[in-house]
Amino acid sequence: MRGAVPNKTDRNDARALAQIMRTGWYRQVHVKSRQRRLWRSLLVARRTVLNEMRTIENVVRAILWEGGIKLGTLSRAAFADRVRDLAGGHPAVMPLVEPLLTILAAMLCELTRRTKQVLEIARREEVCRRLLGVPGVGPITALAFRATIDRADHFRRSRDVGAHFGLKPARYQSGETDIQGKISRCGDELARTALYEAAHTLLLRSGKWSSLHAWAMKIAKQRGMARARVAVARKLAIILHRMWCDETDFRFGKDLSVAAA
Repeated sequence: MRGAVPNKTDRNDARALAQIMRTGWYRQVHVKSRQRRLWRSLLVARRTVLNEMRTIENVVRAILWEGGIKLGTLSRAAFADRVRDLAGGHPAVMPLVEPLLTILAAMLCELTRRTKQVLEIARREEVCRRLLGVPGVGPITALAFRATIDRADHFRRSRDVGAHFGLKPARYQSGETDIQGKISRCGDELARTALYEAAHTLLLRSGKWSSLHAWAMKIAKQRGMARARVAVARKLAIILHRMWCDETDFRFGKDLSVAAA
């Protein structure tokens, strides 16, 4: 609005809005249902707790490192006990670390509670239950996809879902120049991250064979693991949307070209 008129006043703003209404330079915006917004708020709250826990854990590791103690790789549940075992005999370190461990204990309880809520919703919601049948897709990814899309009929083609989440490469074309860059990263960051993590799980942890897994491993061998994760995340978005629209379950031997229609 400010770039359209040299002087921004209430009168000019009213005129500009009236002109937009007369010419039809606007589109109707879909407002998600309250239930979907609450689901997304739950996922955001859970991720916030998880991120803050990682930050505090890194601070604890840095404090112990100054005292010559290296923790190594630990599970989140065993973190506090291991810190106390290793740093219990350091009177200068424990007064700094113990309050942080108390905060971590409270945050771990909250993270467990939020995760349990996500699991209960995913098991109860019909679409999420269907999406959970896809290799690599867990309750968090299924609920994030469900809450973000809200209604499957918003997209005429399933292939558009990947672009909606910012998982398609950005492109710059001018004359003879045609550059295909990194993914645009536009759209909902929460769902994009969940799909990326699901792709990582599919590539590295999926034990059951499927045509999707075979396709993903082929991409990883040809173009590297980092690009394969992005490609698989985009393919997952397409497949999840198609399953939702058609009300069908995931077929492990299904041709991917059909699933991406």
